Amino acid sequence: MHPLHQFEYCPKCGAKAFVEHNEKAKQCTACKFVYYFNPSSAVACFIRNPKGELLLVRRAKEPAKGTLDLPGGFVDMYESAEEAARREVKEETGLDIAGCRYLFSIPNLYPYSGFEVHTVDMFFECQTESFDGAKAEDDAAEIIILPHNQLNPDDFGLCSIKKAVNHYIK
Repeated sequence: MHPLHQFEYCPKCGAKAFVEHNEKAKQCTACKFVYYFNPSSAVACFIRNPKGELLLVRRAKEPAKGTLDLPGGFVDMYESAEEAARREVKEETGLDIAGCRYLFSIPNLYPYSGFEVHTVDMFFECQTESFDGAKAEDDAAEIIILPHNQLNPDDFGLCSIKKAVNHYIK
């Protein structure tokens, strides 16, 4: 099924003439506008302290409420992935991160309000001097501190995060 199957109206002229153009796009037969469906950008962060421990969060909201997660979220307009990583860590944990190094990316489908959002999840390793003062805020219900060797991908509820944790521990 085309990723834009839920969209019937042209976002440019509003005509109910929005049809499949190819596997990546829909086109308005009225105004000829072609809309390419590209993934949204998201970030997730492996946050390490000098002892090699990792700071994780427990999800406060669906999807996968109650499971472990990496601090992160969607990249905002006019924001770099690194800026999003710093902002999301601050919003969810209250921490300021010192270093932020890109690791890898994973394509994902993120369920949001009954809609599957195609994302490219970019994973970063971030450094902080201490986890002191970290507190669960925003989308986080709880802060979890674990040694690197105690990470278990099965404890994480989101598919791309499970894959990332598995990749990170290898």
